[in-house]
Amino acid sequence: MKKMKAAILGSGNIGTDLMYKIERSDWLEMGVMIGIDPESEGLKRAKERGYPVIDNGISGFLEHPEQADIVFDATSAKTHLRHDKALREIGKQVVDLTPAAIGPFVVPSVNLGQHVEAPNVNMITCGGQATIPIVHAINRVSAVDYAEIVAAVASKSAGPGTRANIDEFTRTTARGIEIIGGAKKGKAIIILNPAEPPLLMRDTIHALVAEKGKEAEIVSSIHQMVASVQQYVPGYRLIGEPIFEGNRITVFLEVEGAGDFFPPYSGNLDIMTAAATKVGEEMAKKRLLFHT
Repeated sequence: MKKMKAAILGSGNIGTDLMYKIERSDWLEMGVMIGIDPESEGLKRAKERGYPVIDNGISGFLEHPEQADIVFDATSAKTHLRHDKALREIGKQVVDLTPAAIGPFVVPSVNLGQHVEAPNVNMITCGGQATIPIVHAINRVSAVDYAEIVAAVASKSAGPGTRANIDEFTRTTARGIEIIGGAKKGKAIIILNPAEPPLLMRDTIHALVAEKGKEAEIVSSIHQMVASVQQYVPGYRLIGEPIFEGNRITVFLEVEGAGDFFPPYSGNLDIMTAAATKVGEEMAKKRLLFHT
């Protein structure tokens, strides 16, 4: 089966884990790993696995754009602003794993089909990928007036990129809760948990709904959504059943990573690379089946 070549822009933790997931894809194959530090773990591993590498950033890729059709940007929100302009000019489709939020927000289990041909799609944040499906699942049964999510991740799983993007994380996740989740008002909080040994990613969703009396339908909708997310993030699961208190619904989740490059406790990073891979695969499938 023909596959579409992918470039990974950013050779840090996210980019390195993404490489392993692309290797298993039926629709994508590694075209090139791009970084700015020749000694980075990502570039070393890519080279060891026989992939082309570029160590002078996007400028090196712009000299050889034929190396990939789809580009995954795993750098930072501020850097992505520059990358997006350059990649649009050469007609590359981009999956943005930063919170830059230039392109439309995409959560694969909710709205992937609407944006597979967009030039740039945004993967929101790890907290968004974990919690927005649940807000959406509730909202499709009973309108959500307010949703608040708390994402607690192991401090060891929060690298320099995550820490540099904390402000963007809270703003972008809140917007995603509203735009994709459907809540009239959204709020996001992130907690870096220093516990030893490191704990799995845990997410808490609080939602206020407009009408009561639909508990059974909401529980069913949530379980259907969890099963949908598990198709690309097997370690995504509920902790107990949803709790109902009047108009307030509370849902507890945890996300265990696949253990490709990250330790399994880094579910916050794994859900981003898994969701991004799913998006890239659907983009490639669409182009390979209908445009070639």
